[in-house]
Amino acid sequence: MKSIIELLEVSHKPGLSYSQTFLENEDLLPVPAEQRTWDKWNFVAFWIADSFNVNTWMIVSSMIQLGMSWWQAWICVWIGYGIAAPFLVLNARPGAVHHITFPVVARTSFGLWGSLWATLNRGVMACIWYGVQASIGGNCMLVMLRAMWPSVNNIPNHLPASSGTTTRDFMCFFLFWLISLPAIWFPVHKIRHLFTVKSIIVPIAALVFFVWCIVKAKGVGPIVHQPATIHGSQLGWAMVSSLMSCISNMATLVVNGPDFASRATRPSAAVLPQLITIPLATSIISFIGIIVSSSSQVIYGEAVWSPIDLLGKFLDGEPSHATRFGVWFIAASFIIAQVKRTNISANSVSAGCDLTSLMPRFINIRRGGYIAAIVGLCMCPWNLLKSSNNFTTYLSAYSVFLSSIAGVMVTEYWIIRRGHFRVEDLYSTRRDGWYWYTFGINLRAYAAYISGLLINVVGFAGVTGQTVPLSATRIYQMSFFTGFGVSALIYWLLNLAFPVPGVSRKFQEVDVSERDHSAPDSREDLDAETKSIGKRDMEEVAVQAI
Repeated sequence: MKSIIELLEVSHKPGLSYSQTFLENEDLLPVPAEQRTWDKWNFVAFWIADSFNVNTWMIVSSMIQLGMSWWQAWICVWIGYGIAAPFLVLNARPGAVHHITFPVVARTSFGLWGSLWATLNRGVMACIWYGVQASIGGNCMLVMLRAMWPSVNNIPNHLPASSGTTTRDFMCFFLFWLISLPAIWFPVHKIRHLFTVKSIIVPIAALVFFVWCIVKAKGVGPIVHQPATIHGSQLGWAMVSSLMSCISNMATLVVNGPDFASRATRPSAAVLPQLITIPLATSIISFIGIIVSSSSQVIYGEAVWSPIDLLGKFLDGEPSHATRFGVWFIAASFIIAQVKRTNISANSVSAGCDLTSLMPRFINIRRGGYIAAIVGLCMCPWNLLKSSNNFTTYLSAYSVFLSSIAGVMVTEYWIIRRGHFRVEDLYSTRRDGWYWYTFGINLRAYAAYISGLLINVVGFAGVTGQTVPLSATRIYQMSFFTGFGVSALIYWLLNLAFPVPGVSRKFQEVDVSERDHSAPDSREDLDAETKSIGKRDMEEVAVQAI
């Protein structure tokens, strides 16, 4: 039995105590220098590649359906993603400086054991989204196979109606799921090459689709000439709701920003490239989606917002060989986009990091990624997507949970300890460690986190069909800001009342544990002084100890 357990264990340092096996393995430790390979252009390629996906392509459609004109909706995309980018950079900063992933960064604010709830939240969400994105990838696979072999569309169904799918659709889903698996095998510091390839191929495919539809429609279509049908406060709140839609679309990536930033060659590589590329790339892709959909209204008499559905319409009837090749190339590009988004940026790497922190003795990033893939298959995501409105409502509501987590984490790093870290305490259950708090749980963080949830509870009930006051609805329409803001404010106030060890008055991004080791004779005195005064700047204490 012991040999079987040892066989299942992942690689870790020898001689770890029992408690340490719950805190570290090779994927949870700071990323070694040779694996910090992500330079600024890798982050640019990452976000160009990530922006090209079905969700971003279609995000303007719901805004126009609310009654906005195309340019008003497009401004919302610019502003929404422009707002999301700084939040992501702020939360990713500890990862870029100290080269640690989100589950480890979360320990600084929620505690060694308290952080497990935050990582479980993010990990569950990653597994669900893996299945959803794989289902969308299956639709892309169907279109690509139809372009090669039109008879694929006529595959007879041998599955019962209770399965929620057909033989043809499940085959396409499973093929996409299968070709996604190899990408999970590669370590994070090496998959940057996949982003580079995708950042070259998918913009070409988007441009081809863009020009093709304009030529086919002999113009850009009527949507670009369509005026807004709402005005005044109704327009204002529609724009606020649309901004939140864009930010919520980024909420998962905001929280797990440290996962990729931990691989940065230097902290600055994860700042400007992300601040600029995120709003720029998403706005360009959504603009292409607007024009393509507007052109489709001329071609088919109705606006087709889904690029996959539109490509499928191109294959109806007797398409020419050129049309079939064009559809194949664009559909293949969407498959590459979905593989990258499903397997890497938003789901498998995130799930791998999060699940690793839950069972570091037996799970690493690679195994966690494969667990997410298995869960994504077993959850039968096509059944969830049948009731797309309710499912989308609940998924967007989940951004409230994530924004409250981000609010606590950002406040902890930038305002409470102001860049001061004690990395060795992130892997130690010492009772005098910075992150032990109360039995490994920071009650201040949980009080702030719950406060960020509570302010949005009534508004969420209204979204599900309950009658609630208008003010609650307005608060919920700004759920990311209210969740983030309230949790950040409460966490700051609680730390004023009950300061934690290491609180600093001076901002300095430094690993205090390294400075402690530079003066080993003074370590005990330094720890005692830190524990007794709490609020004093750790740098001043270290200087006095030396």
